[in-house]
Amino acid sequence: MATILWIGLGGFLGANSRYWLGSMVNRWLGTGFPWATGLINISGALLIGIVATLFVDRAVDNESLRLFLIVGLLGGYTTFSSYTWEAVTMMEQNRWFPAIGYLVGSNVVGILACVAGVLIARIWT
Repeated sequence: MATILWIGLGGFLGANSRYWLGSMVNRWLGTGFPWATGLINISGALLIGIVATLFVDRAVDNESLRLFLIVGLLGGYTTFSSYTWEAVTMMEQNRWFPAIGYLVGSNVVGILACVAGVLIARIWT
């Protein structure tokens, strides 16, 4: 039961963080391109690179904390389903160049962010 509560608390915080950050980015940059979702996906990739590496490489032995951070917080924070919907919507609107740029950019930069997170975590420890 405690595990479900930790995951739920993390999900609550992650989802609200996503909403807050997404709202701020949309106010700053507008909603003509899904900048908020892209930023959230890339920062989520960076964070999971850091957190998962700390648990795997450094053998952090706290299952509740791992579930809270990775499954709850980052699971609630990242927005892959929104990302795919926004890409499909751009394609349906015949906005192929922005859609392809969004897909390629999110994936390439997301992977690079995750690698950066792994390296940051390894330097810290």
